[in-house]
Amino acid sequence: MGEKTFPLPKEELEKLVRRYPTPFYLYDERGIRENARALTRAFGILPGFLEYFAVKALPNPFILKILSSEGFGADCSSYAELLLADMAGIRGERIMFSSNETPAREYKAARDLGAVINLDDFTHIDYLERHAGIPELISCRYNPGSAKSGNAIIGKPLEAKYGFTRDQILRAYPLLAAKGARRFGIHAMVASNELFLEYHIETARMLFELAVEIKEKTGLALEFINLGGGVGIPYKVEDQAIDYQELAEGIEGLYRSIIVPAGLGSLRIRIEWGRAITGPYGWLVSTAIHTKSIYREYIGLDSCMADLMRPALYSTAYHHITVAGKETAPSTETYDVVGSLCENNDKFAIQRSLPKIDPGDLVIIHDAGAHGRAMGFNYNGKLRCGELLLRSDGTIMQIRRPETVEDYFATLDREAFKNFQENL
Repeated sequence: MGEKTFPLPKEELEKLVRRYPTPFYLYDERGIRENARALTRAFGILPGFLEYFAVKALPNPFILKILSSEGFGADCSSYAELLLADMAGIRGERIMFSSNETPAREYKAARDLGAVINLDDFTHIDYLERHAGIPELISCRYNPGSAKSGNAIIGKPLEAKYGFTRDQILRAYPLLAAKGARRFGIHAMVASNELFLEYHIETARMLFELAVEIKEKTGLALEFINLGGGVGIPYKVEDQAIDYQELAEGIEGLYRSIIVPAGLGSLRIRIEWGRAITGPYGWLVSTAIHTKSIYREYIGLDSCMADLMRPALYSTAYHHITVAGKETAPSTETYDVVGSLCENNDKFAIQRSLPKIDPGDLVIIHDAGAHGRAMGFNYNGKLRCGELLLRSDGTIMQIRRPETVEDYFATLDREAFKNFQENL
């Protein structure tokens, strides 16, 4: 069981809000760095260990630069994410490009940056060769189908659109070798926000055994295994966080018992955690602006699901909520905490026990440092909020300004609209 905390006392937060009006995201550099170092210490026992931070979790170059300085690479899945990695100085094989249904220009961009391309489908081999060429180092994403269970968020592998089947994997590597590839990796991502430690150890077992089978049946030795991401964080106070050391030691034991005896002892281990790295060190700060009393009691915030989509997107998603200055006050009220979007699922919390909330109170939504601002959108003409960074020295800087109405209309062709109106 862990306590949910916020790095600023109420008085400092109120000063910050006067400078940067709510809503906004606040990220804690010190917390992110300490977490990154804890991961590196624990997983450093694994040969050739490298963490590719999942850019989709928090796509901001300030954050990527922090993680790059801690020795992390970047896991990218789109052209824009490749550009973000490049902006942060992450290039070459420190980028893992795992896309699906990938346009030709994105493969070309990945090749130009020297990224490790992780193919998602057997047909993409010819497509990549035709549009960008087959690189010396190539990876393939494995989908175990019914051989591995998924979880509530990512779904069952058997029903997922991602990856090669086992038979396709065994045919893919010899074909890639015939087309000029000389170095090979394998990747799998079969769960999301999973807190059961044994699940991740068994994923390693599955991929280790597959690496041995690939060598035995094709004669090709893999250079690396990317165990994917999917490690969860304790969104609820009662949740138990994954023990990095225990997980690393469990994987290392399997490496010694499966990989080393097969003569694959030079095989390197990669992961692509996103949520677990930054998730606990980000908060969405909002102001309560309305109360509503009908069949239920409601608190209306100045943020909405356009700022944080997870609670509306996933029925099991939970984010802890506290009120600045009322952290120790008794939870005497039961509220639905909602935003202003014209969708009834625009709710941050449903029937949540909280202290009495009044208009003007600052409401803090915890564990929003991953898949928060990144999943924002503009439905209803809502404008996405900005992002602030609490530096390790205690100063605070804006790392993304809030969107403006001008941003919202920037992609419209106003001259064409003017002509359109005149000729109606």
